[in-house]
Amino acid sequence: GFADVAATFSRQAFPMSILTASNLAKSYGPQDIFERVSLEIPHGAKIALVGPNGSGKTTLLHLMAGLEQPTDGVIHHAKGLRIAYLPQQANFFPGSDTGTLWEAMLEVFAGLQAQAVELRRLEAALADPASQEEVLQQYGLALETFELAGGYTFEQKIEQVLSGLAFDKDDFQRPLSQLSGGQKTRALLARLLLEEPDLLLMDEPTNHLDLAGIEWLENYLQTWKGAVLVVAHDRTFLDNVVERVWEMEWGRLERYRGNYSAYVIQKAERVALQQAEYERQQRSIAHTEEFIRRNIAGQRSREAKGRQKRLARLERVERPRRGAVTAPLLDLGDVARSGDLVLGLYDLTVGYDSAASLFTAQEFELRRGQRVALLGANGSGKTTLLRTILDQVPPLAGRVRIGASVHLGYFRQGHAGLDPEKTVVKTILDAGELKIGQARNLLGRYRFSGDDVFKRISDLSGGEQARVALAVLALQGANVLLLDEPTNHLDIPSQEVLQEVLSGFGGTLLLVTHDRYLIRNLDARVWAIEDGRLWEFKEGYDEYREWETQRRQQRRTRRESRGPTERERARDARKAAEREASRRARRQAELEEAIHQLETRRAQLEARLAVASEQQAVERVRQLGAEYAGVEAELETLLADWTDVEG
Repeated sequence: GFADVAATFSRQAFPMSILTASNLAKSYGPQDIFERVSLEIPHGAKIALVGPNGSGKTTLLHLMAGLEQPTDGVIHHAKGLRIAYLPQQANFFPGSDTGTLWEAMLEVFAGLQAQAVELRRLEAALADPASQEEVLQQYGLALETFELAGGYTFEQKIEQVLSGLAFDKDDFQRPLSQLSGGQKTRALLARLLLEEPDLLLMDEPTNHLDLAGIEWLENYLQTWKGAVLVVAHDRTFLDNVVERVWEMEWGRLERYRGNYSAYVIQKAERVALQQAEYERQQRSIAHTEEFIRRNIAGQRSREAKGRQKRLARLERVERPRRGAVTAPLLDLGDVARSGDLVLGLYDLTVGYDSAASLFTAQEFELRRGQRVALLGANGSGKTTLLRTILDQVPPLAGRVRIGASVHLGYFRQGHAGLDPEKTVVKTILDAGELKIGQARNLLGRYRFSGDDVFKRISDLSGGEQARVALAVLALQGANVLLLDEPTNHLDIPSQEVLQEVLSGFGGTLLLVTHDRYLIRNLDARVWAIEDGRLWEFKEGYDEYREWETQRRQQRRTRRESRGPTERERARDARKAAEREASRRARRQAELEEAIHQLETRRAQLEARLAVASEQQAVERVRQLGAEYAGVEAELETLLADWTDVEG
């Protein structure tokens, strides 16, 4: 089929590796980001690029996308390679913020739209008998090319991608200038997916997506024909999409096969092996140095000097660095015991306006020691529920009950509770009754040492700010934590530190998160906001996922039983009309050509009949007369068909 032909062409057009890089280095002034990085990207590969913030991941993407030039080394592209790049925050397309979201997507299919215009021109040209035969051939080829390229389905594809990335149909005609920064990033992602480049480079594509959007993107990329190199901190997303992991750390690139979970195992094995090798060599070096010390001036001096020379030439095994081993386990300290009932929601209506409430919760109770993940689409009311529990937003109806001996701690999304102008140590001093030495000791447990404690909050990375926020929570002595997207914008090492902190927390957790890896690791049950109400899933995320899949199927079945919407009917009718018009124009042209040929044949027969009659060739007249009658009958049939098509 056409797809097989395209796949064959693609394999012929590109070698095994579509992009290779040799000995890449990048520096900004005196700061070396990385050096001696070599890599290759095979056709169709799905690769994750992971590593701590600041390790050079985004810089490496910029080099591949041609946005920056390496300080040293070279990058080779396969001939004709099409590369697309999604930054963390998109300003959309330079000079194209004037149109609507739909128009921006249509630009991808400008070629198909031009083909549609050409088809209409050819249909009009078919009316000219003088050029009809030549135009008919052009028209047939153009129509087949248009259909095979998706000329009648590209608008449906645009709708599918925009809807999958959480745009409502009301958004389709919104001007791009009215979209938020996150919406513009999603719009750019939609456009890049529609463009279907040979290599798609993505920097944190899940940052602006809710859970449904993340899962849709996972499914879309699983069948993606091109190559993908993605920087992402969503560990479940990486498990479901990639087949290789590249790790940037300490200025080097390490390669692993498999998804994220496979990488974690392989890295632990590699670090353990490197540590064992290092320790073995250190024991050998110590033994040799002891031999040299004892014998350098004795009878075995010659042997000792030989060992000394060999030791000097020995290639030393590098000790695994601090960042390459499991992060130290932090903790939130001992927590006081709360009552068994920690939190109760009873006939609760959540929102800011009684005319447009967000959702209702009939009866939900959180018990001591439980971990609950609060899920729901963006804007469904998750953060508002936390603020309602904290008595910052009054309930529209019903009540919130806080249990006995409950001390709430709140971890805000984006660490909004931290003063960006304060230093780290000042933040800790203001949060608790500590002396400077005690504050520095506490910060040391959260990996702040030396002059790091005097950095301003605004100068810290997302992971560092998260550690400060955790230290503040530890000082509060909270036994119930309300956490709003605690892993957002954290690199994976910081996520793993936070995960260990929460796993070891002795109190109760209620967290808003899209991090499925964290939900499963904490063995959390799920509260989900859907269709204006709160639902509970005691078995956790997998039970919720199965329920959500069934609901989608039910909605699809109901839609199919109701039939298409008015918009869908209008679109389908328009497409059907276009296809029918194309078919009729082609059939009309074919009939006119056939009629023209039969009329020519009939004129020839009339002339030959006249000659045969003059010659009184009776048998010849009979044969020509029979043939003439057949042509006349066929001509009448074609004329009738032509009249039907014309009508």
